[in-house]
Amino acid sequence: MNHYLYDGTPEGLVSAIGSILDSGVDPEQAHLFVRQDTLFEEGVFLRTDPTAAEALFDRLRQRAPDAVYSLWYFMMSEADEMETSLLRYIALAFEHGDRVNGYLTHTDVKAIVGTARKAGRELHRMKGLLRFEQLRDGTWLARMEPDHNIIQPLAHHFSKRLRAQEWFIYDVRRHSAAHWDGHDLSYGTLEQYSRPELSPEEQAVQQLWQTFFKTIAIPERRNPRLQKSSMPARYWKYLTEKQGE
Repeated sequence: MNHYLYDGTPEGLVSAIGSILDSGVDPEQAHLFVRQDTLFEEGVFLRTDPTAAEALFDRLRQRAPDAVYSLWYFMMSEADEMETSLLRYIALAFEHGDRVNGYLTHTDVKAIVGTARKAGRELHRMKGLLRFEQLRDGTWLARMEPDHNIIQPLAHHFSKRLRAQEWFIYDVRRHSAAHWDGHDLSYGTLEQYSRPELSPEEQAVQQLWQTFFKTIAIPERRNPRLQKSSMPARYWKYLTEKQGE
């Protein structure tokens, strides 16, 4: 049985998959794992090769562009112990093209496509649920704790929608941030914004919005189950209108 190891990085994962496929090994007989550096760990370690990773993306983009999107969303999911499934999914994508996403009777295809769709749905949902708050220095801050690592595509979306304002998007769970200065987008950490001071104007607007939200609500038509289905409760923490619930 063919066991392979990689360094645990996204680039290393794609690079390793490219190396395995280029070697001619049957993907159905190969197994890929993150290297743990334990004493009795078995497997061939595949070093990260950025050029090989980029080459795999280019080949896959030509053969199965829809599979590239699935791979992109899958990477956002930060799913554990699914490297072997991804290897076999990409091998099948090269064999069958974009038809691969319809082969949901295949265990590995179903696992990868299902995981990618969850990340894609959360990215789409957060485009509507993200709330920006004005800070005392005039910048805007949106906090979130998504299940998937979607900060980069989300920031890219808002760099097109909110071009005139300087803003930060802060992923509290991963301690990572995106910053738009009005011209360029950058990424890093932003620990100092974990307890932001809102501007007086922002505090007043939030109070008005909470009052409005409560005023228009019709108690007799309250449907918590439907509301949670459309807007899961795990996102309420950073929604102004849901504070106190």
